[in-house]
Amino acid sequence: MNGSRGVAVDVLVVGAGPAGLSAAITAAEHGKRVLVLDQGLRPGGQIWRHRDAAALPVGARAMLERARTTGVRIASGARVVDAISAGELIVDFRGRVDRQRSGALIIATGAKERFLPFPGWTLPGVVGVGGLQALLKSGLSLSGARVVIAGTGPLLFPVAATVARAGAELLLVAEQASWSGLAAFGARLVSKPMALRQAVVYRWAFRNAPLRTSSWVTAAEGYGRLRRVIMHERGRSSVIDCDWLATGAGLVPNTEVAQVVGCALDVDAIRVDALQATSVAGVWAAGECTGVKGDAAAIAEGAVAGHAAAGEESTANGRALQRDRDAGRGFAKRLAATFAPRAELLQLAHADTVICRCEDVRRGDIDPAWTQRQAKLWTRMGMGECQGAVCGPACAALFNWEQNVARPPIGAPRCGEWGEELGETRDERRETRGGGALSS
Repeated sequence: MNGSRGVAVDVLVVGAGPAGLSAAITAAEHGKRVLVLDQGLRPGGQIWRHRDAAALPVGARAMLERARTTGVRIASGARVVDAISAGELIVDFRGRVDRQRSGALIIATGAKERFLPFPGWTLPGVVGVGGLQALLKSGLSLSGARVVIAGTGPLLFPVAATVARAGAELLLVAEQASWSGLAAFGARLVSKPMALRQAVVYRWAFRNAPLRTSSWVTAAEGYGRLRRVIMHERGRSSVIDCDWLATGAGLVPNTEVAQVVGCALDVDAIRVDALQATSVAGVWAAGECTGVKGDAAAIAEGAVAGHAAAGEESTANGRALQRDRDAGRGFAKRLAATFAPRAELLQLAHADTVICRCEDVRRGDIDPAWTQRQAKLWTRMGMGECQGAVCGPACAALFNWEQNVARPPIGAPRCGEWGEELGETRDERRETRGGGALSS
């Protein structure tokens, strides 16, 4: 599937994950010329990140085939860097910057991992939960490696299963939420038999590793690389020698493109109405960027947005689509409530703990009474390569700060996004940034 740089299209979709592909296919089925921009080497987003299409779930392969047969064009390795207007974006097409015009814009930029700093979290060997999964999908060998997974949210289960299947010695899966909260969340999955079955399959895959609730990492230690982690396990402290620690405090919506276009946010997610329309005319949003809720709901939101962007509002209001989308929004609320980081995680950083990795800003350099902007002006926090993608959400949680508005150029390589850069091999990075034709 090839895209033409700079050629105007009817519908432009940013993001080729489940929501973006669903939106693109839906609009294309209405006869619209559709182009999808995606930073990855292959469509599918972080959740369907892959080298070999044969390794994808059946549903993912079917969606990619539908995109091909409906004529959806996909520009892989493409990053939005600025916006002249909602109908004209500035895009870096693998090293060549061009204007991309469209009649309608659908934002499906997904989510990124949130990290809450603790002593030693910047050591080599400490990675994001989703980042470790991306590394494995990109060819990392964990055979015989000792791994601890500690964080929060449903992402722990599939990553733990992947790590166990990769031949690692999975020492512990630690969930900071309580057992009662986790059990109540699991009980609600009874109405979602497929999700419940999937959770059971994942747990069986890492059945030899203990799963402990009310547990979290308090520190990571090592000289030049991770050697051990200090755990708080149900009120007691323990030390575990390990080679890898995968950690994270859940996912947060990725809203940079929406912000430069001028879309309003609700807290940290893009604000949308019943048809997935944003506050900017001609712009719709779908998927995790409107609130983290899972791929099934993201696909439903994408279809709603695709119909609406194609001018088929009556179809977008279809009862089945609305039901699936509303169920997803309800799931998102339960997800946020169950896996909200507990207060103890917000107190782990010491005065010398790094908060901003790019600019080496420590906890002791920051006054919680500041705003995010003041911290940026007085310490350079958030002014490095990731432009606050890591420290921004962390400080929002730690100090209850509002995040700074994204400023162009956006879309820089960043290690904080779910698998972004962390999960690319050197050859893949060279391939992405070396120019050449757009392809999927």
